[in-house]
Amino acid sequence: MTAAVGVTLQPDERYLELLEPLFATADYLEVTPETTWRRDDDGAWCPNGYWRAFLDLGARYGKPFVGHAVCGSFGTADANDLPRQRAWQARIAEDHAAFHFLWLTDHLGAAMLDGRAVTLPIALPMTAAAAAVVRARLMALQEVVPDTGIENSVFYFLLGDWRDEPAFLGDILSAPRTHLLLDLHNVHTMAQNLGVDPCDYLDRLDLARVIEIHLSGGSDSEPRWLPSGRVLRLDSHDHAVPEEVWRLYERTAPRCANLRGVTLERMEGTVDDGDVDGLRRELSRAREVLGAGRR
Repeated sequence: MTAAVGVTLQPDERYLELLEPLFATADYLEVTPETTWRRDDDGAWCPNGYWRAFLDLGARYGKPFVGHAVCGSFGTADANDLPRQRAWQARIAEDHAAFHFLWLTDHLGAAMLDGRAVTLPIALPMTAAAAAVVRARLMALQEVVPDTGIENSVFYFLLGDWRDEPAFLGDILSAPRTHLLLDLHNVHTMAQNLGVDPCDYLDRLDLARVIEIHLSGGSDSEPRWLPSGRVLRLDSHDHAVPEEVWRLYERTAPRCANLRGVTLERMEGTVDDGDVDGLRRELSRAREVLGAGRR
């Protein structure tokens, strides 16, 4: 196993200032392209200040970039969404010309419905037709970035049994050079919210399709959010990686024969001075697990 270890870049000056020492020691930097865009006076997407700031960080430390998008909405099948999809891919192409992404992924689900952005990806029916829609989008994106992938998402309602999702992902990723970004906190979150064994889900996955692993933490919802008072796990990327996720990582990473990267995720606005040492230790721990896998 020769996978690299990376860190996410976030559009937050304080975040970038505090974590710059980690960027210097990481093997790559992960960029969400949409965080580097703004609308110009004509309504077209154009680079914002973080586009240049991220490029400068990569140049300063000699780091390559990985792309992880959020607005591709690969599960949207509405023909009326095609102009938006084409404009999105054209903007990705301009970014790739500058960042030279090693690979680029987005999230499983539909983030655009009836012309409206729905913030969080909506679950798809786990059918051959839905798989074909996502697979076609991944293949179209390969005109820009040769290696493309999809991330297993967190959903708060499902169209089917979550334990059937590995087979659905296998159908999606049947085309060459299409990959899985395996987010282990997402697996932990779904398993906790559904009351099932995360290892059952992981054992059903074709781990040979995994190009990247995400490690992150999260929070629990407030009881007052739901009339029942039920507490749900949230994929909020605002705390340290929990031990349950580390155990899943230690169990799973050595089995991912084609793994290229392991990324430590943290959201903007969630890092203070006291968090930096912990994040540094997490980056080292992620690397140590890969070393143990090689041995």
